Amino acid sequence: MKYVDEFRDEKLTGYLVRELWKHSDRNYTFMEVCGGHTHAIQRFGLPALLPANIRLLSGPGCPVCVTGKAFIDKAIAYSGLPDVITTTYGDLMRVPGTASSLEKEKSAGKDIRVVFSPMEALNTAVTEFPKKVIFIGIGFETTTPGSAATILEADKRNIPRFFLLSGHKVMPPAMKAVIEGGTAIDGLICPGHVSAITGSRIFEFIPEQYGLPCVVTGFEPVDILQSLILLIRQIEKRQPEVEIQYKRAVTRDGNLLALKMAGEVFTLADDSWRGLGIIPGSGSKLRTEFEKYDAEKAFPLDITSGEEEDDCLCGDVLRGIRTPSECPLFGKVCTPQNPAGACMVSSEGACQIFYRYNRHDG
Repeated sequence: MKYVDEFRDEKLTGYLVRELWKHSDRNYTFMEVCGGHTHAIQRFGLPALLPANIRLLSGPGCPVCVTGKAFIDKAIAYSGLPDVITTTYGDLMRVPGTASSLEKEKSAGKDIRVVFSPMEALNTAVTEFPKKVIFIGIGFETTTPGSAATILEADKRNIPRFFLLSGHKVMPPAMKAVIEGGTAIDGLICPGHVSAITGSRIFEFIPEQYGLPCVVTGFEPVDILQSLILLIRQIEKRQPEVEIQYKRAVTRDGNLLALKMAGEVFTLADDSWRGLGIIPGSGSKLRTEFEKYDAEKAFPLDITSGEEEDDCLCGDVLRGIRTPSECPLFGKVCTPQNPAGACMVSSEGACQIFYRYNRHDG
């Protein structure tokens, strides 16, 4: 299969691994920001192929994982309003709030529906007249244009019963927070899907301000191994920059149409990230001219949320200062069937990935 088989080629993979083994003069710690990269790294068993001096850390690139209890509690509260249908993506359903989850509330009889796109939620608002429909939107720059297109469509068709609770976030401020928070890393494997929308230029502040090399990377074994070599070469040359390894999908400027649409509908705002707290300019909120679709404006609620569990180390895992196996709940109290924290819920969550592929290792 084109763009898959050649990036899983056994001979090329072996060659790249041998090249990495030649760089044993110092230790390297790299963070893969995207949960999709964490999944690929563990699925293909890449840590077992790497020399001991190359260490990979997971970062805050799982949108489900970085969504905090307060947001889930608000979504649950909205599901209890009369004549309201709550819609969202399936992987958000099981994220624990303070006392419940959307999945548990659905089981208790609330009208909460899983959709595959915000446009499906908008169509529900049309077919379920006169009920109101709230779409619980999460995700990074990859999913924001879809929500933007849906808001524009709702406005064009004058569908006033559709609302968005925006949990959309942007990656660069979170990456800045990780670096400035003291996580010891030598370079960054930058997210491929996000970059397909934004372009690679959004990461250029990292080498410029922090002297750290960056490589925008694809999701196959050859992609990741080649990117590690590129990162090491930048370090050896002492020339940090943003390189694009994932050239079959990413350019420096990105998808200009998607960026224009997202910018037309959303503006940046401070937002809360699990493990990182409030990060300035890290959230995407609806612009003033589209506030009539903003669930928080239409249904103002005063929600009190509990604190995150002291024993759950999901926040530390997202910052790259702990690994899932270091959490006392991992694989015992916390499993994919009974998640105690958000990192065990999503297929892009580091804890679920480690549980699935290497929970018996160390």
